[in-house]
Amino acid sequence: MFKVIDLFSGCGGFSIGFKKAGFTITKAVEFDSEIAKSYAHNHKETIMINKDIKDIDNAENFSLNEADIIIGGPPCQGFSMAGVRNRTGFIDDERNYLFKHYFNIVKLVKPKIFIMENVKGILSMKSGAIFKEILNIFSNEENFEGDRYFLHHIIVNSQDYGIPQNRERVIIIGVKNNDFNLETFISHTRKIIDSMDKTYFNKVNIRQALGNLPLPSENGECEELEVNNHYERYLASENRKTYNHIATKHSKKAIERMEKIKENENFKILDEDINSIHSGSYGRLSYDGIAPTITTRFDTPSGGRFIHPEYNRTITPREAARIQSFPDDFEFLGSKSSICKQIGNAVPVKISYFYAVLVRGILDEFFIG
Repeated sequence: MFKVIDLFSGCGGFSIGFKKAGFTITKAVEFDSEIAKSYAHNHKETIMINKDIKDIDNAENFSLNEADIIIGGPPCQGFSMAGVRNRTGFIDDERNYLFKHYFNIVKLVKPKIFIMENVKGILSMKSGAIFKEILNIFSNEENFEGDRYFLHHIIVNSQDYGIPQNRERVIIIGVKNNDFNLETFISHTRKIIDSMDKTYFNKVNIRQALGNLPLPSENGECEELEVNNHYERYLASENRKTYNHIATKHSKKAIERMEKIKENENFKILDEDINSIHSGSYGRLSYDGIAPTITTRFDTPSGGRFIHPEYNRTITPREAARIQSFPDDFEFLGSKSSICKQIGNAVPVKISYFYAVLVRGILDEFFIG
């Protein structure tokens, strides 16, 4: 059984896909205590380390070869130009500490493979110099006692994986001591998944994603309606229950604005100035379309195009989770703002599963037998 460590785990979108592909998630690291509780509630077999990663990236918490895979997405907001001027400066610059501690744990464990998910802007920051330095650090044999990682990356869009969302992210895969052709593995993985589920990559719209959810409830728990399509079937829970389906209570003024807005329209049709920096403020989704990137502010009308296609409210956490391809039996814990953060920052589960299957192919090719 292949073992996985999930760093910067959030509520566990990355972990769900790997579990579904047959991996065992042995440890997860999440700094936020509310989010860590949500992860632990849904991944009871995993050791949750609810601490600042800078305090646990050491031999007391991680050991050589304890996991085959490390997954996670270290936030990149703090990356600087230090490494372009000075190789050690990049990794030792305190502004890059989140990436540094991800790197330190890879050094301690030396997994066969690691995967990083990040915003695609990481590729172009400082005209590409930051990403080049990341490649250099992982491929430097001096950092891994003679070993090295070969890295390749791809920009993924959620809608290409049968998810009703236009969300672009970069996936970076590093393989220890073995170069590989990522395009070949992607093509092979698509064939494997297609052979198991002919509908996996089918385009999905908002109606197909949300159509069988009843009206929101006070406590968020509700019985699902009849399953009508492959996407609803893919996410459905065994007991046909789901959670976190709670409507946000909007102000009278916000509701009056939403009443004037039709599908695919936004604040621009209102005869008033809206104090929002978001170009899609007060945008209403369309049943026949897909969602923009689900952010941590999907419960706020001014936060983007997150108004329900039919009702005068923003989408509920469960509806956002559906658009992120979370299974219906996943129950988010925490405050309203925390749950929005968990869902908005998560790796879409269907993307996670795809790359978990791809990783199994790499393991079979280079590390088994």
